Amino acid sequence: MSSRTQTKFIFVTGGVTSSLGKGIISASLGKLLQARGYSVTIQKFDPYLNVDPGTMNPYEHGECYVTDDGAETDLDLGHYERFLNVPTSQANNVTTGRIYHNVISKEREGAYLGKTVQVIPHITDEIKNNFYKVAENGEYDIVITEIGGCVGDIEALPFIEAVRQARLELGASRSMVIHLTLVPYLRAAGELKTKPTQHSVKQLLEAGVQPNILVCRTEHHIPMDMRRKIASFCNVDLNAVIESCDASTIYDVPLLMQKEKLDEIVLMKLSLPAFQDPNIDNWLSFLQKLKNPKDTLRVGLVGKYVELPDAYKSIVEGFVHAGAVNEVKVKLEYIKAEELLDREEAVRILTSLDGVLVAPGFGERGMEGKINACSIAREEKIPFFGICLGMQSAVIAFGRDKVGLSSANSSEMDETTTEPVIDLMEDQKNLSQMGGTMRLGAYPCELKEGSRAQKAYKTSKISERHRHRYEFNNKYLEQYEAAGMVATGINPKSGLVEIVEIPDHPYYVGAQFHPEYKSTVENPHPLFVSFVKAVKDLKDSKEEIVSA
Repeated sequence: MSSRTQTKFIFVTGGVTSSLGKGIISASLGKLLQARGYSVTIQKFDPYLNVDPGTMNPYEHGECYVTDDGAETDLDLGHYERFLNVPTSQANNVTTGRIYHNVISKEREGAYLGKTVQVIPHITDEIKNNFYKVAENGEYDIVITEIGGCVGDIEALPFIEAVRQARLELGASRSMVIHLTLVPYLRAAGELKTKPTQHSVKQLLEAGVQPNILVCRTEHHIPMDMRRKIASFCNVDLNAVIESCDASTIYDVPLLMQKEKLDEIVLMKLSLPAFQDPNIDNWLSFLQKLKNPKDTLRVGLVGKYVELPDAYKSIVEGFVHAGAVNEVKVKLEYIKAEELLDREEAVRILTSLDGVLVAPGFGERGMEGKINACSIAREEKIPFFGICLGMQSAVIAFGRDKVGLSSANSSEMDETTTEPVIDLMEDQKNLSQMGGTMRLGAYPCELKEGSRAQKAYKTSKISERHRHRYEFNNKYLEQYEAAGMVATGINPKSGLVEIVEIPDHPYYVGAQFHPEYKSTVENPHPLFVSFVKAVKDLKDSKEEIVSA
């Protein structure tokens, strides 16, 4: 298929409440269609006014996910990549802020020839242009577009109107709408209730959009007579009322949707042939290992935003993938960095764990706790993995403890430090605007032969995604390597340090980049896999000594 004029478009909307799982349903449907031989991409339209999530606190919107082309995006794009194993880009995440920014820029340039610029048609046209943009090169057979927020939200109205217009332009055979809604269970009444779904669909109909399929989130199975009621009142086919029960893991959802025949119904409504039954053998193998671990490992995740696990969503999923490869369950224990300021207490907490990961972040809050964690993991021989600021914390700790740089620090945390072992890139020093000014996206890295990283990747040339401003200060590199911390990953063009290791340690690796962004079900990230293996091996060896 694959041409702009033939690409099919699926729009996914939500109602009743947020957090029903539109991203997971979109990713699951995409996986099933992909497994049937179709090329699929998924995009997310967010109704907030930020141009992107790059400057948002993780407590506001979870983690900020970064693509190869350097786009700071919604965390749902991480789900899309983890499920489909296909990279996304700037075009896959668009916000109201970006839409208005584009329209206002065009107006300032005179592109509208003096016309009065309005929500309709100018804003809705810009939204539609972004619906279609990912299909322009003819690479995809099917584009799934997730509309953030809920139907009825004021900020979502232009997006729903754009969906209405797009459906008219594309026609019924090239487009469809899947509406995700809630069928709650009232314990006092002892029954499921369909009224919220009816009202949600009514709101969608008032906006001029008739859903083709309803995916109903529920805690209990929906009986057939209730499905008939929903189908009748919401004007959809009976077989298009899809049940989506709560699952033990998000990776079960593609199988649940396959059981409900969601992919079959979508293909039928889009007049597409079912080339083959979904080939999901690899997925089933992954689930088999995920659900039948041979051991449990306790790994501490040290960070600033631990009250909200979504702030570290990609790291959490990276451990899920790596745990399955190693046939273990990685139980993450979230540790607030500020709780590790007291050295004695920090030793007590960390030595009870099998491994330690120091997470990325920005700002000085909790920094000394992270540095303490890095020192203790090194001294107590606890397997350690540091990501971005976690790697920088390890560098500062090593500088203070082993290199003799008692004032070692990052100039991000202390602008007056006399020993800035982590410092701002020269080309960043005069920038005043925060958004989109970091080293973002994929950069090449060359690995030192024989290093842990090179053995993990099984190659010496890699590409990884970045999101940071500050770097290892190469002025101190010789001193660090003489003291035992080795730079094993270097950017070939800039000479910047990307990976540090301590060879004389069970596992001590810090990465300046974000490996979690590239971990998928089909390709678990090598550094996560090697870290979990090292944690497992050390635990096994300790247990052997005790049993002997």
